[in-house]
Amino acid sequence: MKIASLCIAACLAATLSAPAQARTPEQVAEDVLRDAPVWDGHNDVPIQLRGRFGNVIGEFDFKDTSDTGGDKAEGTWKGRTMHTDLARLRKGRVGAQFWSVFVTPELPEPQAVQATLEQIDVTRRLVARYPRDLALSLTSTDVARAMAQGRIASLMGIEGGHSIGSSLGVLRQMYALGVRYMTLTHYRNVPWADSSADPPKNDGLSDFGRLVVREMNRLGMLVDLSHTSEATMMDALDVAKAPVMFSHSGARGVVDSSRNVSDAVLRRLPDNGGIVMVIAFPGFVSEARRTWGAAIEAETARAKSLYPGDEKAVIAAVDAWKTINAEPLATVAQMADHVDHIRKVAGIDHIGIGGDYDGMQRGPKGMEDVSGYPLLFAELARRGYSKADLEKIASRNMMRAMRAAERYSAGHRGDNPIESPLPKMAD
Repeated sequence: MKIASLCIAACLAATLSAPAQARTPEQVAEDVLRDAPVWDGHNDVPIQLRGRFGNVIGEFDFKDTSDTGGDKAEGTWKGRTMHTDLARLRKGRVGAQFWSVFVTPELPEPQAVQATLEQIDVTRRLVARYPRDLALSLTSTDVARAMAQGRIASLMGIEGGHSIGSSLGVLRQMYALGVRYMTLTHYRNVPWADSSADPPKNDGLSDFGRLVVREMNRLGMLVDLSHTSEATMMDALDVAKAPVMFSHSGARGVVDSSRNVSDAVLRRLPDNGGIVMVIAFPGFVSEARRTWGAAIEAETARAKSLYPGDEKAVIAAVDAWKTINAEPLATVAQMADHVDHIRKVAGIDHIGIGGDYDGMQRGPKGMEDVSGYPLLFAELARRGYSKADLEKIASRNMMRAMRAAERYSAGHRGDNPIESPLPKMAD
């Protein structure tokens, strides 16, 4: 009996001292996204509504968009199924979403302003149609409330300064309509700020561009530096008194694209409090995919030179090239590499997620649409990120940045709006 009792006691002690059963990376990701759902920085559903349906959405079913490819998609959208619907947002554990009210920078500024107003309108109409699932959110408090209610907080961001027509008055009215960030440029320069994809004209921000940043800070509108040149990023950081954001960008130290954020800029984020929301766009996530994309452009140019005016021959030549040179697929691990790099240079407090879904052909393998975010968080958990750190990446960093922008605005509520003379009108 004495020996048996000693054996039982030893077994019990061993059981009590053994570590708790290790949780899998997938279980860690599930816990993280339950407590801190993804706050995604950029989704292009609104331009899908414009391009596919002319903003007529009375019969559009946002609960399930899996049938939007094939014969139902025409022109640019032919063969492309939308990446986003309510079912997949839920599967992806998205709790807050910045919807991009993007319009093409090809438009003259007055037309861009009108088109942006139309995109704000269709976004608000879409949110209003699904009150059980979506909640229009104008403040960080609204976001927290929506998440607590199990609804997806829906915010709006302007993608490109062409949407304000070089007018601080229009900027203020966009804020009044609910816009909570503005990307200063898209792939073209605006008169007051340089893009990453256009030859520089201002060497960053003009004097008026600096006024735009100051007025955005006064309003509480987040300054988004995705798509801007590095000089524009640096100038904006010089002026900004509130955290900036990169709504959908990667790390240039991982993929050397001008659309990504350099280490020199990343090193300045801790002082500013800003955040880089890591993109899923394959050409900015994978260096092999970026190089392949450049080769496709070169092959297309070659085919057009060989077969001028013969579109079918050009398409056939490019398709033949693709058959021999298969597209390299971006991976979840490569997206996680960008998170690793930003953590190394800027720190864990300056990372978020901004997929750019419905603004690209497809996301990385396994993350082709918005349902795939748990895979990224499982990969990061596999790499040793703590639950607290993963919660910061998912949404807590973005919440901190938005609250800081709101605090700055509240502290300057008594400041007069910044004025800038309008161009003189012809008699």
